[in-house]
Amino acid sequence: MSSDKPPFDLKEFLRRFHIMIYTGDPEGDSLLIEDELKELRQLGLIDREEYIEALAALKNRQKKS
Repeated sequence: MSSDKPPFDLKEFLRRFHIMIYTGDPEGDSLLIEDELKELRQLGLIDREEYIEALAALKNRQKKS
């Protein structure tokens, strides 16, 4: 059974919080993004489900690199 839910767009998700990260180093970018996600969660700006979904999208992106 396939999900009707569109794929998670990490870049758009971060843009929602006015977060744009591009250092030219994909590994460095991933570390910075992970830190930002943790901070958004700690501040209560995103719920647990969004946090997990964003982390999964980040890990998926790292696998493709």
